[in-house]
This record gives sequence, structure tokens and C-alpha cells, in this order.
Amino acid sequence: MIEKNKKILITGVAGFIGYFLAKRLLEDGNKVIGIDNMNDYYDVNLKNDRLEELMPYRQFEFIRMDISDKQATLDAFSRYQPDIVIHLAAQAGVRYSLENPDTYIQSNISGFYHIIEACRHYPVDHLLYASSSSVYGMNQKVPFSESDFVDHPVSLYAATKKSNELMAHTYSHLYQIPATGLRFFTVYGPMGRPDMAYFGFADKYFAGEPIRIYNNGEFENDLLRDFTYIDDIIEGLIRLIDHVPDGEIPHVIYNIGNNQPEKLMNFIETLEGSFSRTLGRKVQFKKVFEQIKPGDVPATYASTEKLEQAIQFKPQTTIEEGLDKFAEWYVKYYRR
Repeated sequence: MIEKNKKILITGVAGFIGYFLAKRLLEDGNKVIGIDNMNDYYDVNLKNDRLEELMPYRQFEFIRMDISDKQATLDAFSRYQPDIVIHLAAQAGVRYSLENPDTYIQSNISGFYHIIEACRHYPVDHLLYASSSSVYGMNQKVPFSESDFVDHPVSLYAATKKSNELMAHTYSHLYQIPATGLRFFTVYGPMGRPDMAYFGFADKYFAGEPIRIYNNGEFENDLLRDFTYIDDIIEGLIRLIDHVPDGEIPHVIYNIGNNQPEKLMNFIETLEGSFSRTLGRKVQFKKVFEQIKPGDVPATYASTEKLEQAIQFKPQTTIEEGLDKFAEWYVKYYRR
């Protein structure tokens, strides 16, 4: 259990994972300081709605700032002196990194550097930070294990996440900062990111447009994805907060994935079924098949053994359960 007098700072608090994590921590009676720059990478209204649900909590304080501003970051640490830092702020998206590389360097490289520098100058009990399954690149061995080589990223986004892991390792070595990296595998659920494929499929369906599937139109070469429901991600994070790494270099990395990869076409059929049940009528997406996009990988598949051994937890939610909850939320939120 997290000690109630601990101050927990969450970056990216208006983001998908940040919001759900802050809500859970606040419900448990913890003090949460949330940071977010509220950028317009996707619909700011959704970020505002997430934030609005957090504001009534007496133990919540929000700072609107950008972690790419080093002085502002140091000032926030100086003022609040957090005990635990959970760094989730980042410029997300693989394909977007092909068009806007500068934002990835500013947020994911400079921003992470500013956070870990702040942890150096204002020591914390534990730094947890978001990495990504993207670091595994085109690795052929599955499931992906934390001990696998991750030296061949295929997108700038993946390269920035790999660099975060290297920087965290170095700072843990030099300054004994206890740090835990979390390689998330395709997180989904209600109030999720509109730039994610499943969310986009719903948008296209209700707009009367076809969905685009990037697998060359070959079902035998169907993409495999390890879809992980948001509640499982949050449970893993909560349990890891008190699981502080030690040793000569107090830095550790965990996969957080479902360990049950799904074929993308099966996932789409399940999503159609979820909307069919929610709407009370048959839903079938119009589909257009295209070449796989640069930066995309054919499979993501997490080994979760290391996580299970550490915190006795393994994600449990099936895609049927998770997508049913997403469909119900989507229809209600957008008044479909």
C-alpha cells in the first residue's frame, strides 16, 4: 500500500493513462500533483473532460506547463518536492513522428531529460516512466522479453523511448535514482486516445466512411497486437509504485501487456460485435486494405513473466470485455 502522506507527481495527467492513474490514486486518498501542457495533438475537449473529472478532488492540484521548459520543470519540483514521480507525458504516435519529428525531440528527449534532472536535484523515492513496446522494433522472437536486444527501432518514436531507458539507466547508475521503465503494449479502453486505430475505426463507422487496414490486404499476414485494457495498466502501475528497485544500479524495466496477442482482423470483428450489442443492431465496418505503413511492426507480443514475479499480477481483461466497455462509453460520450 502507498503511504497516504506521499506526494505523487504525474506528468501527462490529462492523457489517457495519466487520467485513469490519477483518478485511482485520488480515490485511494493520495495527494496528486498533475502536470500537462494540454497540447492539441488530438481533441483537447477530451483532455479537458478528463481533467474536469479530477478537479473536484481536494487532494488534486493541476499545473499547466510544458516539460520541455527546463526551468518550469525544476521550479515545479522545487515547490512541491514530490516523493514519487510517474512520468507519462510524451509525444505519442508512430506515424506522426514521420511528419513532425521536432515535437518528439522536444517532448520525449528534452522533456525526459528535464524530468530526470529534476529527480536528481530534488531526490525522489521512485521514478516510474513510460516506455513502449515500440522499442522491440522488428524483433522476430516472440513473446518479447525485457532481456531481448532493442537496438533496431523502426520509428523515431521508438528511438526516443529507447533513449529514455538509456538515460534512466545512466542516471540511476550515476545518482542512485530508483527508476522503473514500463513498456506498454497497445493500451485501449473508454476515454482513450482518438489517434489509436480502434478509436479511429469507430469514428469512421459513424461518419459513414470505410476503415483503412494496413496489412497488405492479406489475411495470412494479419498484424498481431497485444491489446492491453486500461484497468490492467493502472493495476500494474499501482502495484509497482511501492516496488522500488535497488541494487548497484536501481533501474528496472517491465513489459505491461496482455500476453494474448490478437489478429487485427479478429480485433476488428470483436469491435463490430461490441458496437452491435451496444446499439442493438448489426454493425459492420466498410474496409479498405492498404500497404503496411513505415514505422509499423507486424507483431507486438509481451512476455509478462518478469512483471508477474515482481508484483504477482498479470493483465486479465479479455478484448470482448474491454471493447464492450469502450463501445458503451463511446456511444454515450458522443451521443451516437
